[in-house]
Amino acid sequence: MNENSKKSALHNVRQAVVVTLVLLFLCGFVFPVVLSGLSALFFPHQAKGSLVTVDGQAVGAANVGQDFTEPYFMKCRPSAYNYNTYYEDEDGNKYYNDGSEYGGLASGSNNYAPSNPALVERVEADIEEFLEANPEISREDIPADLMTASGSGLDPHVSPEGAAVQLPALAEASGLSMEELEQIVADNTTGKLLGIFGEETVNVLEVNLDIAQAMGLVGETDK
Repeated sequence: MNENSKKSALHNVRQAVVVTLVLLFLCGFVFPVVLSGLSALFFPHQAKGSLVTVDGQAVGAANVGQDFTEPYFMKCRPSAYNYNTYYEDEDGNKYYNDGSEYGGLASGSNNYAPSNPALVERVEADIEEFLEANPEISREDIPADLMTASGSGLDPHVSPEGAAVQLPALAEASGLSMEELEQIVADNTTGKLLGIFGEETVNVLEVNLDIAQAMGLVGETDK
């Protein structure tokens, strides 16, 4: 290799190193810092995780569902991870509310094909459980979203139909009137984006916080 070739090779190496360092600085530091700063400035609530608080104590996040078990609370859609809601026994072992062992924080779905027997078994079990809790509802009246999981397994939303079908049982269990519950659902319903994109959704977590507040179970909430 002659002298000119060595100089050219060193120049190329130096150029590659400089470009890598500059891009690393811009993309790995400047961009995240600027983006985080703008997010905190213009969207402070969302930047902090859209936390929901009761009497100043964080009890959840507006965009993450929970596994509600009390009969006076509205139920979310099924979740392969039970919304990461768990309890501990006396030995510190963690279990999902259905009694299965807690596997740690996770999201996603089982991704079963329609022909998978495990999916059929799970849906049938959920239908029977729903009908037991809502005896005045027939099998054909159950909205599909109440028996199907979201892609993340953490979505806190149900359809307005999925919320409405639960109201008679909630009224009986909570002691609240149908009118009160319908207003709570309406207060926590989000319409289509710009009036045309997506569907109307009801945030179950926020509905249940309002139910708990109306029943006198919790104090001031901040959603």
